[in-house]
Amino acid sequence: MALISVDDAQATLLAGVVPTETEWVDLSAAGGRTLAADLVALRTQPPADLSSMDGYALGREATPDGWLAVVGEAAAGHGFGRPLSPGEAVRIFTGAPVPEGADRVAVQEDAERQGERVRFADLPPAGANIRRQGIDFTEGETGLANGTVLGFGALGLAAAMNHACLPVRRRPRVVLIASGDELVAPGMATLSHQTVASSTVALAKLVHDAGGEAVDLGIAPDDLAALRSRIRSAMTDGADIVVVMGGVSVGDHDHTRPAFAAEGMEPGFWKIAMRPGKPLMHGRIGRVHALGLPGNPVSTLITGLMFLAPLIKAMLGRADVLPVSETAVLTAPLGPNDVRRDFLRARLAVEAGRLVVTPATSQDSSLLSKIAAANALIVRREFATAADAGEEVEILRI
Repeated sequence: MALISVDDAQATLLAGVVPTETEWVDLSAAGGRTLAADLVALRTQPPADLSSMDGYALGREATPDGWLAVVGEAAAGHGFGRPLSPGEAVRIFTGAPVPEGADRVAVQEDAERQGERVRFADLPPAGANIRRQGIDFTEGETGLANGTVLGFGALGLAAAMNHACLPVRRRPRVVLIASGDELVAPGMATLSHQTVASSTVALAKLVHDAGGEAVDLGIAPDDLAALRSRIRSAMTDGADIVVVMGGVSVGDHDHTRPAFAAEGMEPGFWKIAMRPGKPLMHGRIGRVHALGLPGNPVSTLITGLMFLAPLIKAMLGRADVLPVSETAVLTAPLGPNDVRRDFLRARLAVEAGRLVVTPATSQDSSLLSKIAAANALIVRREFATAADAGEEVEILRI
């Protein structure tokens, strides 16, 4: 079977993805969620002209060195209560509404105050130190677009627009199944022929960061019937994506593809021109996406980054689905590449004001210590020529 390119595999994976349903959540619980509709302002911000400084509200008739009568004050939440007349000033504080008839605020440091009168050697220009009504947003204006991920800034804006509940996409339910007779759960006593199942917890973190809900169905033995049973459990448990880690190649004990096929999977693609991660498989069982990821832990995580995370983001209706590449200066030479796209574990740093990247000394796909120490991947495109230290290369941050 010919290898499919990374780009073609991603395009196939994302074609026709339908976003999950809308659900309403309290503002306090909406952090990290994805908006399912445009969010419009329910009020104008600020609702009136407000002072941006402590000082005095003055009318246009004020003149340098002219004495003005201080006739009252305005504080945040409390207005002066009447229009300002010529020859008057109002003591005003930050956030207070500017009285009608005032067209500027002079800061208190510039004031000469004597009892109930005040004057200024220099007057600020018209409009000085006033936050105009609606300068942030106006009622009915779209403040946050459909597909926005609600970080702290977006949450603050939603609150300021007077929303107590927000429409968000339901988190895609991602069921994770580790596969292999050699695997044992973390914390268990292990024998020399056993391996601790490390990929599930790492992949669950990736799922969470992408906006999904991870469900761990444990470790399935190298048995076709047992794996089919886990897949059926995932389907009846409301999975949107079923991920089996391991058993996706062509060995006698690799049951992932046959198990998915026996449960009615419509095949999508299998075997990607990438390293690590070649045995990746995708298909669909009705509306549910089926993913078979390679069992080597680094391969699992890199294919998760390049395929599972984008799928989750697409199901949330997001626009920023695929990883965004940058460039950095290489600190060590790299040899030429072949037909497969390489994703090399590397360390990114800033030196002399520029991004530099150092590849790990070993790129074996079983070495979790290397990916734990990495904060970037060097992307070596298909048939890339050799690169010397000092050349720019493509990177992805991780």
